[in-house]
Amino acid sequence: MIKRFLFSLFIVVLYFPVNAQNNYATNQQITQRVQALSKSGNIVTLNSLTKTAGGNDIWVLKIGKGNLNKKPAIAVVGGVEGFHVLSVELALQFAERLVNQHQEALESTTFYVFPNMSPDAYSQYHSSLKYERRGNATKVDQDRDGGISEDPYEDLNKDGFISQMRVASVMGNYKLHPTDARVLVKADRAKGEFGNYLVFSEGIDNDKDEKFNEDLEEGIAFNANFTYKFPVFQPLAGDYPVSQKETRALVDYLFDQWNIFAFVTFSPANNLSEPLKFNKEAAKKRVMTSITKKDVAINKMVSDLYHKTVSQKAFQQDNQGTDGDFFQWAYFHFGRLSFSTPGWWVPEIKDQKTTAKEEEGENKKTEAKDKSPVSKEANFMAWADQQGLKDVFIPWTSINHPDFPDQKVEVGGIKPFVMHNPPFKMVDSIALTHTNFILKLAEMQPKLEFHHIKTEKLGGGLTRITADLFNNSPLPTHSELGEKSRWLQKIRIDITKNKEEVISGNTINLLNKMDAFETKTLSWIVKGSGNATIKAGAPHCGIATFNVKL
Repeated sequence: MIKRFLFSLFIVVLYFPVNAQNNYATNQQITQRVQALSKSGNIVTLNSLTKTAGGNDIWVLKIGKGNLNKKPAIAVVGGVEGFHVLSVELALQFAERLVNQHQEALESTTFYVFPNMSPDAYSQYHSSLKYERRGNATKVDQDRDGGISEDPYEDLNKDGFISQMRVASVMGNYKLHPTDARVLVKADRAKGEFGNYLVFSEGIDNDKDEKFNEDLEEGIAFNANFTYKFPVFQPLAGDYPVSQKETRALVDYLFDQWNIFAFVTFSPANNLSEPLKFNKEAAKKRVMTSITKKDVAINKMVSDLYHKTVSQKAFQQDNQGTDGDFFQWAYFHFGRLSFSTPGWWVPEIKDQKTTAKEEEGENKKTEAKDKSPVSKEANFMAWADQQGLKDVFIPWTSINHPDFPDQKVEVGGIKPFVMHNPPFKMVDSIALTHTNFILKLAEMQPKLEFHHIKTEKLGGGLTRITADLFNNSPLPTHSELGEKSRWLQKIRIDITKNKEEVISGNTINLLNKMDAFETKTLSWIVKGSGNATIKAGAPHCGIATFNVKL
């Protein structure tokens, strides 16, 4: 009885971090959960890379067994956008499931988990004033007018949310959605449509420059501060790339982790449900802006694996990277395979209407597809209605606005966060499927093996050694871009014999890469007796070893 009780208690403790919450974790709860994981024996190492301007830790969990630095590794990154709170939970739950349920994966793979790269911005989700924040707590003059944060958001209807503000105007470029008056859509001028509303974020033009909320009370966005296509002079990007403590600490850390072969980033960018396309002209540029042709094929293969593991289909997912983001940096400037997914999308709601029509005394039923404009917002509201979600929309309410004294101004619209993050009750199943995907990706990692090892006596104290080095993986050892990069080590092949004892063949050989399921035949002629050890590999594709008796 006591044993049964203790076993039940163990199970409760084991799964507590994943199942005990009823909402997305606070920064304090994230710290508690990573600290709990760090006590899971010697398979987890927890480090704080730095503290942000807001005093929050940037945590990294290094998870594995044995010689962690000599095994291929996957880095899992959450919180690259502060408003994407789901991404933090997906990274955390992956780490928890890995440690508690899938330690067998640690025999061959090392994992780096960065749960939250934007903790300052993330904290806005739990603040008394909620808005979709991107920037950290650094003080920044976003509009470059000499003042700091002089035109921030204002909660004009005092509901604790920063939503939208619509102003009735014949000069407006927005109109009501034809089938859902809660939602606004852009008027299509090319079709002769006219608008009824101007649309702004909720606030006041404090500095009287006819712009709203352009000098926010937030600093630099982690996901706009990287070197690839750095968005110069853009708000939230910073004065120069890698200017922030978070980005600098991460980059410094990653350049010491030679064994990472792939990244899985949870972010709005998406090349998993929809793989990247090859652009021949962009790939030819001195500064490449297209993934290479061979790497497109890898992206397609991994995307197919993603679809087999994660069944949900994406709706209007057209974000395949933004300027200065982390996901593209990891591929273009760090040379690794880089995959990104939001993890969840609002599913497409196909609304088919049946109308009864009287014609010449006969009742005819005709079925017509809704010709309404395609809109993410309208689709979200239809899904929310279908799911019975009541707390996702702020009814439009009239207010008196000092900048529009003689016009009708209303505040309302879809609440912040809800279009990017599902209700928390859905997260567990989403995290489970994405854990399974990452584990399957780990099984595909490059695997160097020796086969057909032979020794042949040649006389005169000479021995010929031959062996086939085989990459037993559907992935190459190096991405095509990584092969050209300085930041992936070449495959090194060593024989433990002095140079004067190796009559034919080199004591050290270097291979640029090995393709999927490629074989390289190696041969040496060695003088003398005793034993010889052959090693081949690199940190990101593992080390293969064999011993022979001469």
